[in-house]
Amino acid sequence: MKPTHPLPVHHSWPLYERDRFFALGQLRGDEMLDPIPDIVDVAERPGSPHIRVGEWDCDLTDNNRLRWSDEVHDIFGIPRGAVVRREEAVALYAEESRAAMERLRAYAIRHRRGFTIDVEICPVTTPRRWMRLIAAPVCEADRVVRLQGLKFLVPAAVDRDF
Repeated sequence: MKPTHPLPVHHSWPLYERDRFFALGQLRGDEMLDPIPDIVDVAERPGSPHIRVGEWDCDLTDNNRLRWSDEVHDIFGIPRGAVVRREEAVALYAEESRAAMERLRAYAIRHRRGFTIDVEICPVTTPRRWMRLIAAPVCEADRVVRLQGLKFLVPAAVDRDF
């Protein structure tokens, strides 16, 4: 029997719910959608690390050009300000996570839907770890021109026991 691990958060959502998923860079308190404790609850626990949320953007009209905040560079272990091609970034995802993320990304673009997924990444300078990816398409007329969103590390305090 295949475990449900490693991707407990793995779903798409309609764009009219964008504010709900982007508020404070997290999913909010709906246990059916978010089996990992709310990021605010985790951050307020004594001894919890400060959770840094990074912003990113992928321009679909410009050869998938990426724009990352400093926090996203840190998550992937890539020097801040370095230009990163999408192919390089995607190569840092663990295989199973990369496949799931690519399926959700294609679905998001085709159907104009946002998505949320927890993925395992293999950063350049640190051991493998888990990251939450929240993404939504930006549309102009009938066309998706960009994906934008948030990325943050899933704190060790909420790692799953599978």
